[in-house]
Amino acid sequence: MNTTPSPSGAERPDEPSVRLGALVPLTRPGWVGAGRHLLPGLDLAVREVNDAGGIDGRPLELVVRDTAADPERAAAAVDELAGLGVAAVVGEYHSVVARAAAARADALGVPFLCSSAVLDALTEEPTEWVARLAPAQSRGWRIYADFLLDAGRRRIAVATQPSVYWASGTRILRNHLASRGGTVVELDTNALTPEALCDALVDHGATALLLLAGHPEPAVPIVRAVRGDQRLAEILIGAPAGQPEFAEWAAALGEDGAGIPFLRYLPERLGPLGERVGKELRERLGETPSFVAFEGWDTVAVLAAVLRSHGTDRAAIAESWPHVAIEGTRGPIRFSRTPGISVRQWTWAPIQVVDRDPAEPDRFRVLHAG
Repeated sequence: MNTTPSPSGAERPDEPSVRLGALVPLTRPGWVGAGRHLLPGLDLAVREVNDAGGIDGRPLELVVRDTAADPERAAAAVDELAGLGVAAVVGEYHSVVARAAAARADALGVPFLCSSAVLDALTEEPTEWVARLAPAQSRGWRIYADFLLDAGRRRIAVATQPSVYWASGTRILRNHLASRGGTVVELDTNALTPEALCDALVDHGATALLLLAGHPEPAVPIVRAVRGDQRLAEILIGAPAGQPEFAEWAAALGEDGAGIPFLRYLPERLGPLGERVGKELRERLGETPSFVAFEGWDTVAVLAAVLRSHGTDRAAIAESWPHVAIEGTRGPIRFSRTPGISVRQWTWAPIQVVDRDPAEPDRFRVLHAG
């Protein structure tokens, strides 16, 4: 398991650093594109904290672990980071991985501020040790279901893989759509080839296909097959989990990857802070920063405020979640207890349904907001 200390905390070696453990998917089968955006967001914020004097004169330092979308690896990383004396753990994109990390953090008494994972049941029981910035899956996916209904799409097929995250998403969609006359049929990507999946879409008369499956496999071959099947010329392909957000999606699919709506957690317009941070992130990434990069920056901004006001004691950090009130890149951030959510939750980050413009695939179009 590789350690990638951030250079951000190494500029004042005479001062003992305040360490934050960071969980990031940097290698496959993790969604590497998400990790490539999450880590620069975290790191930029750490550098800015240190440029402003650190935490009471002590530099902030990231100790990074690559989760590679592996829950066991993430849990082991939390164990290791706890032993290294981190004040808190931050990050992670994959919901199943974040759930394993949250469970371990809760058991060890280590504060965990989850940046991006959305699974409602991030922990089995309510806990004070875990807080989250990303909106819960039940909220975002209901907004996505409303988008489908508004677009006249009521016969929905989901191409799915076995996973608590995909199963949760399917359940949310089915329950929300059923109340307004919609239906959901599940197509198992482990049992169907892309071509057989196309046949099933025709047989079911589906008007939309949602990719509840991993990227690049099997999502990319499925998109190619559907785009190449004239029988399915009018079907909407969607990806609520956000696969088309990242440059590797566009690189793999080109024009075929455009016009596929997904969920993004950004406001209609960024304020001055968001604009400034977005410019810095764009320079670091060499491309438009995704919402995941902003989530990374906001995560460290929250922890820096907590560390300055409540100190570095782990229990004090966990007790501080209800008192957080800071301006993030995407709006004011506060945590609360939300019905059905087991962790302290930012209620809510802004949510959009967007796609890549077929006429200009590098440009995003906002289709719906909630």
